[in-house]
Order: sequence, then C-alpha cells, then structure tokens
Amino acid sequence: MKWNWSTVIDVFPYIFEAMWTTLSLTIICFTVSLIVGGIWTALRRIKFKPVYWLISFIIEFIRSTPPLVQLYFLFFAWPLIPYIGVTLEPFTVAILGLGVHFSTYISEIYRSGIEGVPKGQLEAATALNYTTAQKWTKIILPQAIPPVIPMLGNYLIIMFKEIPLTIVVGVAGMLTAAEVYGVNNFEYLEPYTLVAFFFLAMSYPSALFVQWLEKKLNKRYKSDNKKPNKKGVTAS
Repeated sequence: MKWNWSTVIDVFPYIFEAMWTTLSLTIICFTVSLIVGGIWTALRRIKFKPVYWLISFIIEFIRSTPPLVQLYFLFFAWPLIPYIGVTLEPFTVAILGLGVHFSTYISEIYRSGIEGVPKGQLEAATALNYTTAQKWTKIILPQAIPPVIPMLGNYLIIMFKEIPLTIVVGVAGMLTAAEVYGVNNFEYLEPYTLVAFFFLAMSYPSALFVQWLEKKLNKRYKSDNKKPNKKGVTAS
C-alpha cells in the first residue's frame, strides 16, 4: 500500500474538527478527576476506621480495574441494574468513566503532597494558635500544591492519550473520524497515521513543558524553603 497525499488532504479537516472534541473531553474529564480526587482525599482523612476502609477499598477497586472495562460497564451494564440503572449518553459515560478512574490516582498525588509537609510545621502552627483554616491556607496548601503540579500535568497528558478508549461507547473523537473515513473510502493508513501525529504533536510539547515546569518549581520551592514567614514558621 502506497502513501497517498491526496487522502491526507482529504481526511485532515475531519480529524482536525474531531480534535476539538478530544481536547474538550480531556479537559472536562481532568476537571472531574481533580474534583473527585479531592473528595477521595478528604474522605480518606476521616479517622472513623469503617469509613476509611470502605473508601480505600473503593479507590483500590476503581484503580485496579481497566478503564476500558469501566466504560463498557457504565454504557452497557449500568442501564440494566434494577431501580438505579439509567441509560447514559456516550459523552457522559466517557466523563464519568475516565474522570472517576483517574481521580483515584489524583487522590494519591494530593495525599503525597499533604504528607510531604513536615509535621513540625503543623506543631509550630498549633503553638501559634493557627485555626484549622489557617493551617490549610497558610501552611499545608502553599507547600503541598507546587510539588504535585508536575505530576498532575503528567496525568493530564496520560488522560489525553487514553481518550481514544471512548470510541467503544461511541464518542466521536479523532479516532472515530479516522475509522469512519477508512470504512467509507477503504483508506486506513493515512487517517490512522494522521491521528497518531496529532497526538504526538500535542502530547510531546506538553511533556516538555511539564518537565520545564517541574524544574522551575523545584528551584523556587527550594528557595522558598529558606524564607521564614511573618510568624516565624519556615516553609520546611
């Protein structure tokens, strides 16, 4: 099979248009994962053991199950469950499936960032009569957020590359556009190759940006660690 540039020119507009669906779905799914990940993190900090064990089990179950299986379950099996089962639109299934799946990993990132704050600083904040809100806004979050930003960026890129899985539930992304064109025109090499280049063109620069951001934040974080705040509590 020879490479046909006329096919590339013909299929390019369809894939380019579908690219915006892929990008928008990525952003929405990632936003959902950030929010739900925060909820998981908050629930796992509940000291009541049965709640902690239940949430931990749910998180491990979701994380240990392939996202493709979860998409199939939400689209095909969930509507069949008596009383609570409802039919979901493909876009909704994609958001719930990937958003909740990746939220379990985001939750671990949040947890690592929070646990990275030295306990001595929390003890010092308590000695200075900081309220719980002040501890979170002035001590914990300013130190927990910067180190986890690069990891969040990496998972955003991973999620972008997992979006093609949603083709199984009928989401019309770039892979769907390539498949439809191939079926209608019996041309598969150029459409699928073009989709691969689209993903490469967007994910590789993003990966380089995350690496640059990680280095910059690490330098800034190390510099800020040595500066005490007005209350005399240092950042590390």
